[in-house]
Amino acid sequence: MQATLPPELAQAARTLFGERLDLAAAYAELLATDGVVRGLIGPREAPRIWERHLLNCAAMAERIPDGASVLDVGSGAGLPGLVLAIARPDLTVTLVEPLARRTAFLIEAVQQLGLTRTVRVFRGRAEEAAAGTRDSAPLSADVVTARAVAALDRLAAWCLPLAVPGGRLVALKGASAAEEIAEHAEAVSRLGGGEPELHRCGVGVIDPPATVIEVVRERVVGPARKKGPKRSRGGRNRGGNRRDR
Repeated sequence: MQATLPPELAQAARTLFGERLDLAAAYAELLATDGVVRGLIGPREAPRIWERHLLNCAAMAERIPDGASVLDVGSGAGLPGLVLAIARPDLTVTLVEPLARRTAFLIEAVQQLGLTRTVRVFRGRAEEAAAGTRDSAPLSADVVTARAVAALDRLAAWCLPLAVPGGRLVALKGASAAEEIAEHAEAVSRLGGGEPELHRCGVGVIDPPATVIEVVRERVVGPARKKGPKRSRGGRNRGGNRRDR
């Protein structure tokens, strides 16, 4: 299979990728070949890789500050993290993905595309990235990205702990983005996030524009405290009068 750039999308691709358009084309070819063979991209998606995947992800770059560090949660085949690393060589990107077959593809793609200086791959869940493992210190970044991973409340729970204070979650969403904001804004606030904002990215470049929800990490929220045993009026634990030694 091939991921040929449709002529009607060529101008948008040049605008979003600039001098790195050939690198984006090489990644598109990887998705259409190895990505399909390994089950990371559906066979029917191959002809639509530019329209449905690469251009939408690249449009998100306008919401990311210059020189930012980026953590891409649930990266899968590298969307949007690898696309952002291609479009924005000023970014340092960590692709967070728990599944072995996906991380194997990502590691190979990073090497083949010559992105090893700015992109690394972390195998694990978002919670493991935030807490650290035996082999890795806790991760954090200026911007945490995600695409089609979960509803906004769960996404905020996973991603906000990975953002530095004052950093942000930038999530690529679909048509239900406004409804998600209305439904989950309170949960996002409890998790330390500011008011979720909806942005349209790539206006005048891609049609329709990409829909993004952005949340700033305003507060650091610790884990919920476990309630201890209730005490009687005499001050003893109701569960018994044994004392820990």
